[in-house]
Amino acid sequence: MTTPYPDQRPSTSGLRKKVFVFQSKRNYLHNFIQSIFSSIDLRDRQGSTVVVGGDGRFFNRTAIEVIVQMAAANGVGRLIIGHHGIMSTPAISCVIRKYKAIGGIILTASHNPGGPDGDFGIKFNTANGGPAKEDLTNNIFQISRTIEEFTICPGLTVDLTTLGRQTFDLENKFKPFTVEIVDTVESYANLLRNIFDFAALKELLSGENHIKIKLDAMHGVVGPYVRRILCEELGCPANSAINCIPMEDFGGQHPDPNLTYAADLVDSMRDGQYDFGAAFDADGDRYMILGKHSFFLTPSDSVAVIADNIFCIPYFQHTGVRGFARSMPTSAALDRVAKATKIELYETPAGWKFFGNLMDAGRLSLCGEESSGTGGDHIREKDGLWAVLAWLSILANRKQSVEDILNDHWLKYGRNYFTRYDYENVDIDAACEMMEDLEIMIADKSFVKQRFAVEDKIYQVEKADNFEYTDPVDSTISRNQGLRIIFTDGSRIIYRLSGTGSDGATVRIYIDSYEKEHIFEDTQVMLAPLATIALKISQLHHRTGRSGPSVIT
Repeated sequence: MTTPYPDQRPSTSGLRKKVFVFQSKRNYLHNFIQSIFSSIDLRDRQGSTVVVGGDGRFFNRTAIEVIVQMAAANGVGRLIIGHHGIMSTPAISCVIRKYKAIGGIILTASHNPGGPDGDFGIKFNTANGGPAKEDLTNNIFQISRTIEEFTICPGLTVDLTTLGRQTFDLENKFKPFTVEIVDTVESYANLLRNIFDFAALKELLSGENHIKIKLDAMHGVVGPYVRRILCEELGCPANSAINCIPMEDFGGQHPDPNLTYAADLVDSMRDGQYDFGAAFDADGDRYMILGKHSFFLTPSDSVAVIADNIFCIPYFQHTGVRGFARSMPTSAALDRVAKATKIELYETPAGWKFFGNLMDAGRLSLCGEESSGTGGDHIREKDGLWAVLAWLSILANRKQSVEDILNDHWLKYGRNYFTRYDYENVDIDAACEMMEDLEIMIADKSFVKQRFAVEDKIYQVEKADNFEYTDPVDSTISRNQGLRIIFTDGSRIIYRLSGTGSDGATVRIYIDSYEKEHIFEDTQVMLAPLATIALKISQLHHRTGRSGPSVIT
């Protein structure tokens, strides 16, 4: 018997809470895992294959032990688990698809901190390898609100340290329950070998005129992948990869690949000894790329440049390009490439499941989010290592630096200056009230055509709304996806409440401004007028009691 909890609604990235919530609330973990299994029809569950892995954060092994015991009791026939319980999110998507599993349970809180005082998360991916759609996560939540019991085989234990198959004969089952502990890297590495020209990449990284790179795995899950693929196979020196041993607390660091939290990488690249740098988040789906002297590549620009150079990647020479997509808050840099190449562009809400639906329908080949996620249709998750290899493929083909490639791109298309201000752990009531009042204000007909003057700049509102998306594949409608103010010159201010934190609310303000002429200026200087307008309209500092953002990206 168990008692339900009212707070197990999965967000776009699953259920995320402080570790102590899972540890201190009786059956909190069991309830949610049972809700996942109960959301799958018993006939589909019976004898099925499920993939399990995580980013190695604290509580990972404890959770896997429970999942194994509950999977066995719920009729699952086979579990495929990463060695030591660790597997990157992109690799889990790959393995789900390879073994035709009915889904996968991913234990990660992505870029959130780990350790006993940190965060823990559980995400369910479906048979396509991508995050569960909203109707399924809603079903899981509804089950969690009324759950009265869960089924478990309490004595069943698995050795996560030994590769290979373990079988268990359970009473009342005709077939044995099987657990396979698999090499975390191999299936995924094989997938990448079929996408990129590894010979050209090896020449770039270890040939006669090789470039010098530095890669920071931030003590997350990507360390073993970087060592095996980039160092052992592509020839990078071993000392070019740092923080490659996964740790339960990520070495006490915040495993978020941005200029704030990957400061060690940024500092080590300032003097120009490295040509290319990259950092990865805890579970391997996000990334940051730096050029020489710590030149920062925004994720919005990254996906646009990959799109413009997509045939540097052999995979796309074979498959062709079916479409591009970006999340609504991401800058419109990709739109300009799509327009020039006459390739369909989709603007979706934040959340990778929307891209997955388009990919499954054969409409999408490349997509990206401003929150450091980029990927192709090889899997159904964003993929940090794939994005880095895509960029290295462009460098190998064009024989230019990251900065020169980007400068050429801006000269060709103009530049979308873009930034995001994050106000983290804001009082949730104050944040919701502010967003409600803001929506009422921008919904008023008089708001359109309104003019805002800051110094010598004047911005006139062309359109304002709460973004709504109708999926072109299945016609499902996703409402309330973010407040947009679009100006006549194409500049945009966007406000969103983010659902990926574990406590409090995160208010995000995105600012996007297009410039055809002034393309080599400082981003924060160029966006200062729009930032002033964004704060004035929302009264965010006054409403939340905050004097400034927690993080600027």
